[in-house]
Amino acid sequence: MQNPNEDTEWNDILRKKGILPPKEVPKEDEEEEELALQQQSIVKTYESMTLDELEENEDEFGEEDEAAIEMYRQKRLAEWKAAQIKNAFGELGEISGQDYVNEVNKAGEGIWVVLHLYKQGIPLCTLINQHLNTLARKFPQTKFLKSISTTCIPNYPDRNLPTIFVYSEGEMKAQFIGPLVFGGMNLKVEELEWRLSETGAVKTDLEENPKKQIEDKLMSSIRSSLPTRKDSDSEDD
Repeated sequence: MQNPNEDTEWNDILRKKGILPPKEVPKEDEEEEELALQQQSIVKTYESMTLDELEENEDEFGEEDEAAIEMYRQKRLAEWKAAQIKNAFGELGEISGQDYVNEVNKAGEGIWVVLHLYKQGIPLCTLINQHLNTLARKFPQTKFLKSISTTCIPNYPDRNLPTIFVYSEGEMKAQFIGPLVFGGMNLKVEELEWRLSETGAVKTDLEENPKKQIEDKLMSSIRSSLPTRKDSDSEDD
């Protein structure tokens, strides 16, 4: 009697017709194939692994991969830290004088801090707080804070309000003091963003100072309203 598991052309034809059952796969071959599939599903290349996956699967790689794996581990760690910093803030926080050292001077390595000293009832302070709320959401990697002036600095004069201090790693990098510096109630959020970007506190996507555009339009309007030389000559006649 012919063995149905033999690799013959006739048996192949019978299998295709359904007369013979599919050829039995030796158990050893099945186990090897199953093991290979498991390894493929478990072991991913270290380039695409997360920090946790690198930790879990480090035994799967050979000694020759150790240096490369360590390099990718450091890369993933740096990316994770950068992401943590990038999304660390995102809102305008309120502090008192007691919080000043920890929240401002000791904010951390690579952290920029924008602190607004204000008082309630001063319209320009209210406007700047609104703008800073907007900017805090746009630049969550920068720490935006506000504090009632006299709770933060005793006897701080109201004539100096609004005041903005910009810090980085415990050092003051810039200060904006008094209403004239901000241009009064016509201050736009884009103008404040540009001023802060000049200090390094935020990385703006604005290509030029919005204030310059307003000034250019104003000068253009003034020039167009001035009498031309021809008009002056006709008036003299």
